[in-house]
Amino acid sequence: MKNSSLFIVLQRMRKPFLVITITHTIAIIGLLIIDGLDNNGNSYNMTIFDAFYFVSYTATTIGFGETPYEFTYPQRLWVTFSIYLTVLGWFYSIGMLVSLLQDKIFIREIQRAKFKRQVKDLKEKFIIILGYNQITSEIIRRAIDQEIRTVVIEKNEQRANELILENFTPSVPVLIADAYTPSALEEAGIKKYNCKALVSIFEDDSLNLRIALTSKLLNPRVRLAVKSTTINHTENLKDLDVEIIANPFSIISSEISMALNAPNLLKLEKWVYKIDNLEAKLPSFPKGKYIICGYGRMGQHIYTNLKQDRLEAEFVEIDKIKIATFDSDEKLHITYGNADDKEVLLKIGIEDAVCIISATNDDTTNLSVLATAKKLNPNIMTIARENEMEDFSIFGNAKIDHIFMPSRILINKTTNALISPLSDKFISYMCKEDDDWALKLVKELIQKIDKDPLLYELKICKDDAIEVHKAIEEKKEVKLEIFSRSLYNREQINNIIVLLIKREEETILLPSNEIVLKPNDEILFACDENAKNDIESIAENIYEFHYAHTGEERKTIFK
Repeated sequence: MKNSSLFIVLQRMRKPFLVITITHTIAIIGLLIIDGLDNNGNSYNMTIFDAFYFVSYTATTIGFGETPYEFTYPQRLWVTFSIYLTVLGWFYSIGMLVSLLQDKIFIREIQRAKFKRQVKDLKEKFIIILGYNQITSEIIRRAIDQEIRTVVIEKNEQRANELILENFTPSVPVLIADAYTPSALEEAGIKKYNCKALVSIFEDDSLNLRIALTSKLLNPRVRLAVKSTTINHTENLKDLDVEIIANPFSIISSEISMALNAPNLLKLEKWVYKIDNLEAKLPSFPKGKYIICGYGRMGQHIYTNLKQDRLEAEFVEIDKIKIATFDSDEKLHITYGNADDKEVLLKIGIEDAVCIISATNDDTTNLSVLATAKKLNPNIMTIARENEMEDFSIFGNAKIDHIFMPSRILINKTTNALISPLSDKFISYMCKEDDDWALKLVKELIQKIDKDPLLYELKICKDDAIEVHKAIEEKKEVKLEIFSRSLYNREQINNIIVLLIKREEETILLPSNEIVLKPNDEILFACDENAKNDIESIAENIYEFHYAHTGEERKTIFK
């Protein structure tokens, strides 16, 4: 109760209540004791009800006259005193009430109570998002587009107010509290049956790890999407069985490696993330000498992948403290100084380099470095890290060949893994294939569907595919090819490619249409809009399923 608004009211209004009670009691006792005269001149004493009634309307300055009879002078003298006494008591109490209504702690507790009611009333599936900023704002929008509700915990009151002003529809409940406290997580509904996931993407890896541990203790079944930028914290998160570990710098380095060795895989990944279509220009990075400016977390991941690809890499780093953890091999490739200094760049061989990567956490520095590099070597490929998510970006006008934005990558990874988990799994399995495999799939998708196919996920269960699930339970053989049947003409094949099937602990990439479906199979389709509608109808409509399965129209039976 110590955190409740009711307790605050009782505690803060205790003195005003006592003041009103005492002043009214004094005024009433005086009226009970002092003798009065009735209309016949007989002596009388007011009843306690008459005294209470008179003091009540007099103390509040309403005033209905003298009752039940005209007062004597002693009574009027006492009433005069009582008026000043009780009105002062009311003024004091009203002042304390106004002060209470403006008290930040009281307002916050009122908001907390409202938040609890909103979470309690949530019947749809929802996710908990910790912290509100440009990244989580975009995650909220994408979740709402997929009809998934969100609940936010934000420590900063100003940011919480910014969320409220966004006026999301449907509304997004927000709690002002520390995200790592168990009480805040419980109030946000982490133990509710319809809480599907929790997102923690703070810059502090230790805080993210702490939140992951607390969340798993509160609800082991909830899915977690957690940011990690170091190998140590990533391993710790894996030990906690965290389902989604988002490392934007690892993703960036992997994309550079794919662009070097398997550009068609990168094209597929960009299509899945809805960044580009399948006819977009093929990303291609030259092989040769690379210069990396800034040996932070992004630089380390890129350097590791370049070494694996046996490419030469040179570092420019102004902060010698960061170099303390380098091994001897890395130290041979470190140059200390400002990366936008012409002499420094000439010293490390900018004229012979094929690519320069500016990976610092300062956008101005990154732009300055690449502008200097272009003057010294006009043919060099430029890659920049853009840190700020602004509506207007000067990077777009800077003629930079490739721009990587960790924030945007974090949004894509997190939302894709939460909202489209099979798509995320497809990316992880796809990346194990080679470029020839990816090239073949890209061509097939374009020829069979179009340059930007839809991705659709379906689970063979009573909720999502009741007719297919019922048929399997009745021991009927239902093959994957049933979903490719056109409902206009069963002999025609819809524009569909099945990318993946997840079956218990088994995951099948590009499965055969002859595979027999089982309960709880999860299927990822690439298709067009018409095919998607047919898939949904076959899964849920008894007549459409019967036609697709047997080729015959099911007769309607009237009872």
